[in-house]
Amino acid sequence: MSERTPNDLSIRAAELDAADDLGKLRERFLLPEGVVYLDGNSLGALSAGVPGRVADVVGREWGELLIRSWDESGWWTAPQRIGDRIAPLVGAAPGRIVVGDSTSVNLFKALVGAARLAAARGDAGRDELLVDATTFPTDGYIAASAARMTGLKAVPVEPAALPAALGPRTAVVLMNHVDYRSGRLHDLPGLTAAAHAAGALTVWDLCHSAGALPVGLDAHRVDLAVGCTYKYLNGGPGSPAYLYIAERHQAAFDSPLPGWNSHAEPFAMAPGYVPADGALRGRVGTPDILSMLALEAALDVWDGVAVEAVRAKSLALTDFFLECVEAYVPAGRVESVTPAAHAERGSQVALRAEGAAELMKELIARGVVGDFRHPDVLRFGFTPLYVGFADAERAARTLGGISGHVSG
Repeated sequence: MSERTPNDLSIRAAELDAADDLGKLRERFLLPEGVVYLDGNSLGALSAGVPGRVADVVGREWGELLIRSWDESGWWTAPQRIGDRIAPLVGAAPGRIVVGDSTSVNLFKALVGAARLAAARGDAGRDELLVDATTFPTDGYIAASAARMTGLKAVPVEPAALPAALGPRTAVVLMNHVDYRSGRLHDLPGLTAAAHAAGALTVWDLCHSAGALPVGLDAHRVDLAVGCTYKYLNGGPGSPAYLYIAERHQAAFDSPLPGWNSHAEPFAMAPGYVPADGALRGRVGTPDILSMLALEAALDVWDGVAVEAVRAKSLALTDFFLECVEAYVPAGRVESVTPAAHAERGSQVALRAEGAAELMKELIARGVVGDFRHPDVLRFGFTPLYVGFADAERAARTLGGISGHVSG
């Protein structure tokens, strides 16, 4: 513990909240009274506009207009319309993102599509798919399957070793922008440039970065990317994911899941498949309208909000939380596994602790909601749209109060 007192830090938190231009955005969310919610990196909070929008979709658009809503309510164009709303949050121009399906399905499309793009270049020696060895398990499973289907070999590589692993055999690289367990931010611009210099294509998983920090997909010439919308984008449980296809690849992108929704003339019901132009060829089947339109309403909270401002507050919040943890938690009780350097940190703090599972249960029982990752990691996600500095101080103080009493 440091010499700073709870009173000192609570006063600091109040001062920081008073000066926070994003603090008023908390009013755009419906959060339980008295709860510090630090699990938005798993499931974002409910936007205040979503319940009414969903009620209207169910009661009027579906209940009254019925099938007419595909045209009259804009259901048919929702995947690209909502994709264009996500685009500025990840640094993409309109027409490069399509919304629908799960992250896993979109990752499969992206990896197989990237492998086919690489094969079309005619370099038969490229037979490796390099995969972030620290990736979320599903990404690894899908990468292995995509590799088997496309004749590639999936090769796990630690992110730090990726530049050295790139070479004339590399066809595709799959990386996570932010490590889901530790919160480490990987160098998307540098690693993308290194992959391109080696003649490879890149696929990035943005699940833990989109809505938390600038991504710059177009600026950094990322080839393909996927991401979910239920974390920092607050789209709701199981809300549809998205697929980004760089404009330069759209005409040649060959989806492994060609559905009628991505056909150039979907209502012609032709026996032969002709893909639509642009990112629309990333569509497959009938879109999940209820969850998709809930997501569209959730994105309203971003009106007038700059991702750069969100990033600045995120770093300030996580810095302050770590300062409070140092002050409140007995020395040696927890260890941060999230990098201290801003350039290497996403929007979460991961603490390694003995008895982490029990600690998290106690925190949740006391109104501080984070989550636990096996075997010994406490994760705290900081969503700057609705988390303030007083929340960070209370969470650290609560952890300090119980950490000496709960053991493995």
